[in-house]
Amino acid sequence: MKKLIFSCLAAMSAGMSYASVTLPDIMSDNMVLQQKSDASIWGWCTPGAEVSVSPSWDTKSYTARAGKDGRWDVEIATPEASYTPRSIEIVGDGSSIKLDNVLVGEVWLCSGQSNMEMPLKGFWCQPVENAGQAIAYSGKYPGVRVATVTRRGDYEPQERAEGKWMESKPVNAGEFSAVAYFFACSLNDILGVPVGVINCSLGGSKVEGWMPKKQLERYPDCDVEREKATPDSVLPLWERINVMYNAMLHPITGYTVKGFLWNQGEANVGSHKNYPRRLADMVRIWREEWNDGELPFYFVEIPAWNYGNPDGSIAAMLREAQHKAAGIIPNSGVISTTDLIYPHEINDIHGSKKKEIGERLAFMAAGRTYGVEGIDSPYPKFASADFQGDKVILHIDNVENGLTPNAALDGFEVAGDDKVFYPADARELWYNRAIEVSSEKVKDIKAVRYCFKNFSIGAIHNLKGLPLVPFRTDDWDE
Repeated sequence: MKKLIFSCLAAMSAGMSYASVTLPDIMSDNMVLQQKSDASIWGWCTPGAEVSVSPSWDTKSYTARAGKDGRWDVEIATPEASYTPRSIEIVGDGSSIKLDNVLVGEVWLCSGQSNMEMPLKGFWCQPVENAGQAIAYSGKYPGVRVATVTRRGDYEPQERAEGKWMESKPVNAGEFSAVAYFFACSLNDILGVPVGVINCSLGGSKVEGWMPKKQLERYPDCDVEREKATPDSVLPLWERINVMYNAMLHPITGYTVKGFLWNQGEANVGSHKNYPRRLADMVRIWREEWNDGELPFYFVEIPAWNYGNPDGSIAAMLREAQHKAAGIIPNSGVISTTDLIYPHEINDIHGSKKKEIGERLAFMAAGRTYGVEGIDSPYPKFASADFQGDKVILHIDNVENGLTPNAALDGFEVAGDDKVFYPADARELWYNRAIEVSSEKVKDIKAVRYCFKNFSIGAIHNLKGLPLVPFRTDDWDE
């Protein structure tokens, strides 16, 4: 707790006086600016001093005068995306700064907890699949840039956060968020323009860690003041609320982006009833602070893991809550990941298949945000069920051409009035886009579940390779 207070006081003291123009880390060499936008540029200098910003692609200079707190802000018009390196010169208060190797393209903010934070080089004894190849060939993506915000927490909103833009090359790539990097490379391949991603994530963080105090005060189970008084040894950084928003997100709020990516939820397992509304609140706040209520928000199902009980369903309920959240958050979507896990990863919450996750996010963005035709983003989903005693006919949406041919339809369970679930046999009724399930142990089926466990590997796909979203027909809670 003392460390959090000290960092806050130190940052406040440092922000009270400026001898010359200074910039936040997010304004650095190698940065990517959002194309065809009024991109935000800001910094600090002596209060009242005038600053001019001159981009190399424009004959125009943009001027601003620093306020009483020393901060100045300008918006510069950016051209169409290009791989041509640009520069930006900032002059004022007796100083001059030049930013070099600036690209104009597409920019996305990537946030969440450890499965977003996980770097290409992996965590201790937890690899990213084919990381060696991805790092070795990273120089093939000169149009991809990554900025990583340093892990930090504070109970007061901060002005600055560490984390400069880095080029895609082997010496840097190992430290990049694997999901964010693979997303950027895939989107770069699809659109043919530079892509920059800002990784602002912290392992173990809850959704409440990324919201301001004024919002958290509306939740009866959130008490920021009580947590402020709790020693770090009792409640570590990643379990705290509000502090990531203050120290990591707030300092970069306003950096012009095209949209948000979110890979989080494991830390909120057990809170599935309030998760959809809280995630929606977080997205609303972020959009308000970026002054754009339509910024797309695409996120990732939490992974299969034991969560203390592999056959339990507490994590499945959080996945279900994520899909409910997508239903109430405008311009949002969630990718399913039930098939992106190996059996041996039952005790590893950091699955190794990060490339596929990044790709699926890129496919969703390409189709929904950029209007690239021919890229399917709708996942196969349960639509309705016809209960017929000892069998049930499940109707599935988004399987116009059928399910993966010749594959076993595993992962189904059925239960009767006793609410005891048994493995079910399943077969595809290819002529009406349906699945028939049955079990010799249940003569009068009342409920069907598919991959509705903490750890269950999905094996059913549509013909585009997208997995059937986990579901249940009941509303029974554990």
